[in-house]
Amino acid sequence: MSLYFVDKFLYEIDRDPELLERYRTDAARLVAEWENGQGTLLGVSHTVERTSWLKLEAAERAALIDHDYVALFEMGAHFFLNLTIMIALYDEEYAGRLGPLSFQREMAANLSHWLGRDYPSVEV
Repeated sequence: MSLYFVDKFLYEIDRDPELLERYRTDAARLVAEWENGQGTLLGVSHTVERTSWLKLEAAERAALIDHDYVALFEMGAHFFLNLTIMIALYDEEYAGRLGPLSFQREMAANLSHWLGRDYPSVEV
């Protein structure tokens, strides 16, 4: 697993409104560009780390492209990073239709099978 790389993606994309919008509208392209840039995007000053050994695994890439927060959670992606980027992507849409905290309630329901179980490790 390349959890560090997944978490780095979640963290960096969530911090940049332009990248977040690109992730919302064309996730496959953004994930590919980000990964092919070794975790850096040209012109984004806060992404200075370059690596030649970290790569997304196919399941991680698919989960990021599909915004599959359940799969990301189950793989061990950091819960807070996973939660905050998904809120940024979906909260306004859900709140407009279903009221405040609607997306968070859906996310909790979709993760309820983890109640009483240990949280997946976030160790790198």
